[in-house]
Amino acid sequence: MSKRKPIEDPINHERWLVSYADFITLLFAFFVVMYSLSSLNEGKYRIMSNSILVAFGKFKTYSDVPDTTNPNMGAGPGGGPGIGIGSGPGPGLSPIKRKPATSSTAPEEPLRQERDKMTGLAHGILSALAPLIREGKVRVTQNSRGISIDINASVLFALGEAKLAPQSSQALEAIASVLASDTHDIQVEGYTDNLPIKNTVFPSNWELSAVRAGSVVRLFMDNGIAESRLTAIGQGAKTPVGSNDTAEGRARNRRVNITILSLLPDKQTEVPITPVTAESNQSP
Repeated sequence: MSKRKPIEDPINHERWLVSYADFITLLFAFFVVMYSLSSLNEGKYRIMSNSILVAFGKFKTYSDVPDTTNPNMGAGPGGGPGIGIGSGPGPGLSPIKRKPATSSTAPEEPLRQERDKMTGLAHGILSALAPLIREGKVRVTQNSRGISIDINASVLFALGEAKLAPQSSQALEAIASVLASDTHDIQVEGYTDNLPIKNTVFPSNWELSAVRAGSVVRLFMDNGIAESRLTAIGQGAKTPVGSNDTAEGRARNRRVNITILSLLPDKQTEVPITPVTAESNQSP
């Protein structure tokens, strides 16, 4: 009996198509990546590269760079982990460059310039009022609110009157010459002692202090300071700086305060609202 010959597999002449298909697939992936890199849209680049990496099954999670375009990808509350490869970009992919953080010192520059400007104004006022400061009739201070100029009322007005005395014009005009070219708002406040005044012109110290502040504002306007920058306030006998029990203290309390308001922002703190419970409303 003759021995049966083994059946040979037919030769497949199309096996090259497998390698060709792999090559075309890789070539397609390469051009897709190159196209995504040419786009400036960072979100689309990330989505496209992640999709390719997932398709090839070579991925692991990362949370370094959250995706701001797709909330369901990248790190973030409720977004879950993103998809990447290894600890860095895959082959042929460029790392995503983060935008440098804005320097925290940038906002400080305008504040520094404002402080320097206010200090320059203060020195100019000190120079203009030097004789009265040496006599103790004028006091200049500076704080976060601005520059404060306290002028004794005896320099500006006769007792019980709101008309500027002739000798007062020189001091106020010196202040106006420093502030005329400036842009800060100016607040003028009139103060009196606690001795009551009642006549046909001023029924009380409130009217007297308000008209005195208005007289100073009027002189400033006449010397080139814009009306829109000026505010006149009558404070009466409020906020004494001396004792009203002595003649010397009352003389100190009769004054005019001129404040050049700073543009520096004040620190604001929000007041928390504490819920009122029924127990807190009950009387002990």
